[in-house]
Parts: sequence; C-alpha cells; structure tokens
Amino acid sequence: MFGEEGRPRLRMLTPLRRRSDRRPRRFRRGVYLLPSMFTMGNMFCGYACVVYSMRGEYEMAAPLIGVAIVLDMLDGRVARMTGATSEFGLEFDSLADVISFGIAPAVLAFAWGLQPLGRIGWAASFLFVAAAAVRLARFNIQTGTVDKRFFVGLPSPAAAAVPAATVFAYPFGFKSPVHSLAVLAMVIVPALLMVSTIRFRSFKTFDLGVRRSYAVLILIALVLVLLTAQPDIFLVVLAYTYLVSGLIAWAWSRIRRRPVVPEQTETVSTPETKITKGL
Repeated sequence: MFGEEGRPRLRMLTPLRRRSDRRPRRFRRGVYLLPSMFTMGNMFCGYACVVYSMRGEYEMAAPLIGVAIVLDMLDGRVARMTGATSEFGLEFDSLADVISFGIAPAVLAFAWGLQPLGRIGWAASFLFVAAAAVRLARFNIQTGTVDKRFFVGLPSPAAAAVPAATVFAYPFGFKSPVHSLAVLAMVIVPALLMVSTIRFRSFKTFDLGVRRSYAVLILIALVLVLLTAQPDIFLVVLAYTYLVSGLIAWAWSRIRRRPVVPEQTETVSTPETKITKGL
C-alpha cells in the first residue's frame, strides 16, 4: 500500500479538491498584431464615419463604411491564413463591428434623413444599433454549430451597406418628414432581417486556391469596370440585391415545402358496383 518514500499509492484516499481551490487559468498576454491592425482600422473607419456624419459631410462618411467592410473581411482571412486566431481577436472584432456596422450607419442614416421625424427617427436608429449588437452576439455563440455556407440572419456588414450605399448615391439628404418615411424603411428592414432566422449566402467557403474557368476573370473585370464607371449605382444595386436574395431564397423554400394535396376522384355508381357491394 505504501511506496518507497512512505506515501500511499492509492489516490482515492487523498482528499478531493474543491473547484474554488483550483488555480485559475492564466490568460495569455499579448495579441496578434497583424489581424488586430485590420480590426483597429475597421473601428477607426466607423468612428470617422460618425464624426463626418455629425458635420453633415455625407460624401466622406458613407465610403468609410465600405472601407470598414473590406477591412472586416481581411482581418478574418489574415488571421486564418497566418494561424493567428484567438478568443481576444474574436471579441475585439465583434466590438469593432458594433461601432462600424451598428452605430456608424445608424448615426449616418439619422443625420442624413431621419432627423425630420424627431423621436421616431432616433428610435429607428437605435433599433438598428440594437439589432446589430444582437446579431453579432448570436453569431459568436453559433460559431461552429451552423452551416458555413449560410448566415443565419442578414450579416451586419451587409445591413450597414444598405444605408451607406444609398447615402453615397444620394448624399444630399432629406429635410421633409414625408420623404423621411422611405429612410425609415431603409433602416428598419435591414434591422429586422439581422435578427431574423432567414439564411443568407456566405462566401467563406469560396476557395481562391482552386482552379476556375477563364470566365471568372472576365466576370471580375466586368465588376471592376462597373465599379469604376458608375460606383454609386453599382454599390446600391449590389447592396439591395444581396438583401433581396435572402428573401427570395426564403420564399422559394417555403413554396417547395408546401405539401401537395392529392386530387379526389369522384366514383360514379353503376348497377354493377351495387351488385358487388351487395355480395
């Protein structure tokens, strides 16, 4: 029962430690700088958008949300490619997204067209901020449990792109409450879609290392030409097309799931059928 040093070999006789007696897990010091720099740039664009929106310089404020979307796409890609993913990076990215894709587009939409509506305008803007925060929190807890090909709910960058592209195409703003009703729909619809369960297509599974047809290069060239020639119209069409694509896919899935009711055929009674029924 005892070893050479006189210690008992049976571990079951030693007292069990309580959870409170265990040493707390040490947190790793330091961060991965490369993906965090992209996230910091994303946050800076959101903050600068708020500042320009308060000044009324909408032509400068709206494109900053587009730059933030590009930086948000790059920080995740860079982190996965360099093996620099961490829990800190995930939480830091979510906080930056609340500023760039929640607060910034809400302030931009309010200063641009919702201000004439008064309390209704800033209430709709707050609804957008709250929906973006809920969307990001739900995305964090669903990571690894959902299909990577789809987003559950409208992604917050795509939702922020709707008012940003609209303001970029028409930066003059609205001063009439009647015209502001359209801006109200532009803010509320993406907000509700962010917290919905409608699935939107994700491009995370798109592998750039796989060989593609030469037609893909022609398509990329066409996109660059349209973006250079008419950037305002192209970005508006792109933002609203992605928003509507989820609704169309949801409606199409509902139509396909609708059960088919079999047609009831009427039977005509004849004397022969009466005789067989009597037998």
